[in-house]
Amino acid sequence: MTQRKLPQILSKQVVAASRLFKVESLALTFSNGVERTYERMKPSGRNAVMMVPVTESGDLLLVREYAAGTERYELGFPKGLIDPGEEAAQAAVRELKEEIGQGAHELIPLKEVVLAPSYFSSRMTLMLARDLYPESLEGDEPEPLEIIRWPLAQAEELLTHGDFCEARSITALMMALKYLQAER
Repeated sequence: MTQRKLPQILSKQVVAASRLFKVESLALTFSNGVERTYERMKPSGRNAVMMVPVTESGDLLLVREYAAGTERYELGFPKGLIDPGEEAAQAAVRELKEEIGQGAHELIPLKEVVLAPSYFSSRMTLMLARDLYPESLEGDEPEPLEIIRWPLAQAEELLTHGDFCEARSITALMMALKYLQAER
């Protein structure tokens, strides 16, 4: 693949802000001289983790939680932001304890993904979590999360489940299944 010259950033300015997000406008000049203005979520510098927890008895542990974007409850894997000073693995264990009441002795990084690179720069590390042990931490969720046990042997059925539609959870599931199949 050929290396393309990155566009020159002429200016950056915040054009909208809320308590959680800042929208930034970028004025760019491409190598062919074309100028464009792009908008993106201003980079926060904070990345995230998502874990596919697999129990010793062969179940996946998922959570059902309210998603304001879709205005409904969604089924997916435990996830959360990496706190300042934390490594991805530390954040993964903390989030597991907060969301499903389990820690993990074994974390296997599967892939680092970006949700929508045209608009976001934050990355999410997808991990397989095994050798689980019971331990809970207080989380920041407004209500208790519903924990769903799903047989690993029926994991592909999740792909047609109406509540399991988050792209990152689907990617995490496929990466975990690929890893587990190669391990056999």
